[in-house]
Amino acid sequence: MPAAGRRVTGVSCADPLQGLNRAMQNQSLTQKLANPTRFMDLSGRLLPWLAWGSTSIIAAALYLAFFVAPPDYQQGHTVKIMFIHVPSAWLAMMAYALIAASSFGLLVFRHPLADVSAKAAAPIGAAFTLLALVTGSLWGKPMWGAYWVWDARLTSVLMLFFLYLGLMALRSSMEDEALAAKLTAVLALVGVVLLPIIKFSVDWWNTLHQPSTGLTSTVHTSIRTPLLVSAVGFSLLFFAMHLKGMRNEVLRRRVKALRLAEVERAQGAGGGRVAAPAE
Repeated sequence: MPAAGRRVTGVSCADPLQGLNRAMQNQSLTQKLANPTRFMDLSGRLLPWLAWGSTSIIAAALYLAFFVAPPDYQQGHTVKIMFIHVPSAWLAMMAYALIAASSFGLLVFRHPLADVSAKAAAPIGAAFTLLALVTGSLWGKPMWGAYWVWDARLTSVLMLFFLYLGLMALRSSMEDEALAAKLTAVLALVGVVLLPIIKFSVDWWNTLHQPSTGLTSTVHTSIRTPLLVSAVGFSLLFFAMHLKGMRNEVLRRRVKALRLAEVERAQGAGGGRVAAPAE
């Protein structure tokens, strides 16, 4: 009997720890990042590299654009607007695709950081969409003779900008953050139909906007290389700002939770006579 008791005790102490370690090792990356504390630690280490990397690459792209890339034989130096306009347009669509994916993760998988990601990406996507519209207008004036035409591509991108504004307005109009997150996620998923319309608008309709070249051999290397470098730099800038926005949102929610907990403790000690602090 004593020997049997020792064997049972050894198994009960070792197996739970081994099972816990095995379960932690089998977690996917998304499961590991679902922990806000772990996300804050990883993003804090990645953010400086992304910031410095984007700054360096964008500086290199600007040097290539203004001092290496030759003027176009038809458009002259106006073509160099492309090095800002094209990456901005790409990121305007990519940011919305990220919002839609995050919204899907919130509604289907209840991922703790999905809503944080969607909320942080919205203002950044709106800024890149506005930049694409402004640079496109500046580029269109010497080419089309007007800053704006109701072209299918231009109009659909303008709708995307208004959709970004709608997402932010809907979220800010509601005090219940959980309900606001769900309704914003539904709107984001409905609005994702706009992305293929923007992408294929130049193929489906007769538009002034040129079709996408896809950075094939039709684009000369002297133009293609600075454009690719600029796209990489702006993409790193987007991810750096997105991570920073997510970190700010996680910290805001932590501060709000601590304030609510402090108010509840004060109400419990004072018989419920303490008012909640304003945010």
